[in-house]
Amino acid sequence: MKEFTIGKNDAGQRLDRYLAKAVPLLPASLAQKYIRIKRIKRNGGRCQRDDRLEIGDVLQLYINDEFFDVPREDNAYLTVAAPKLNIVYEDDQIILVDKRPGLAVHPHDGAEYGRTLIDHIQAYLYQKREWNPRGENSFAPALCNRIDRNTGGIVIAAKTAEALRVMNQKIKDRELDKRYLAIVEGTPKPQKGTLKGYLFKDAKKNRVFVTDTPQTGSKSCETRYEVLASRQGLSLVECELITGRTHQIRAQFAHAGHPLLGDGKYGKLDKRFDRTYQALYSYKLTFHFTTDAGALAYLDGKSFQVQKVDFVEEYFPEYR
Repeated sequence: MKEFTIGKNDAGQRLDRYLAKAVPLLPASLAQKYIRIKRIKRNGGRCQRDDRLEIGDVLQLYINDEFFDVPREDNAYLTVAAPKLNIVYEDDQIILVDKRPGLAVHPHDGAEYGRTLIDHIQAYLYQKREWNPRGENSFAPALCNRIDRNTGGIVIAAKTAEALRVMNQKIKDRELDKRYLAIVEGTPKPQKGTLKGYLFKDAKKNRVFVTDTPQTGSKSCETRYEVLASRQGLSLVECELITGRTHQIRAQFAHAGHPLLGDGKYGKLDKRFDRTYQALYSYKLTFHFTTDAGALAYLDGKSFQVQKVDFVEEYFPEYR
């Protein structure tokens, strides 16, 4: 329990607005709930969120100590009152989440405080009481892979330190098979093949470039693809990354003359279609472990797939 005594500078404020400033990690909806169930009291008695505070009022807050911390990147999960996750799979070690396009995975992707995928995952596990940050010396649930903000698909989060260690190694050793669906302009020829080239990144422009021959600082890039369907000048393709470079699928198809639908960075927005971000989705994940997987050995051979990809339903409704 923590008490706040109201001084002259805070007098006259509504209770809910005072709480938003005094306890910024406490979500407004949760504050309202705590007022209702009397875990927040005014002068020892019941209060209302629109009460006007007076000099000398004493507020008693019977809430978890975590909410009194100074806001930081590592406690942003506390501001998430109702986590929104589309869970593909979950067990005691990992959780697979279908990230929607437009949601950043980490704060450094330009997202607002408390509005990233990792914030929602940590809030979900905290509220389920599967994770107690005060009881852990250093570990916090963490993402094992990331997806661009405007790309959707499966993201892996580790619930334990062992799961994080093993999964990061498996990703590094390329023992996971990730498949993507994309819509590209035109029809690639052949309809089943491999895009090969060299990719280098221009950090100042925040984009990559693909060339047919090696350049200074470039790395090889390779993407296998298969055209699944074509209509109205568009093709639905399945992609497999042989190498995993930044923006690889987007840049390679643009270099091949078939930019992704909606990709204004590597192509041009087609006015015929109402789409302003790339039609790209990491829709399927399969674990193929070739070395010891320790606590995650049970995942070997298992495959997981999202239930729905928005652009497939919109542009290729006949495809199943």
